[in-house]
Amino acid sequence: QVQLVESGGGLVQTGGSLSLSCAASGSIFSRDTMGWYRQAPGKQRELVASQGSGGATYYPNSVKGRFTISRDNAKNTVYLQMNSLKPEDTAVYYCYAFVQGYEYRGQGTQVTVSS
Repeated sequence: QVQLVESGGGLVQTGGSLSLSCAASGSIFSRDTMGWYRQAPGKQRELVASQGSGGATYYPNSVKGRFTISRDNAKNTVYLQMNSLKPEDTAVYYCYAFVQGYEYRGQGTQVTVSS
């Protein structure tokens, strides 16, 4: 079992920055992929960042150059630094971990970017 707890969401103006954190507990290891996805009302879930074993990262074009994922394996925590935020970044952001073929996710944290 893996538990994920996100923190750091909130309200920010266009162009601002927010940092999200996700603390993991349970049977999770540095080789397990962790990341973030988001879901806005009426829209499909969108992967916004992931980091796998060896540190390889992935970002979709919609956030590339603005979002940065990082991970502290000693603390079992993954972070998402979001800069130059846009109103279209407004969504609930979920942390996820892919462990032994199963995807765990946190409860989500709301990010709202005002225009």
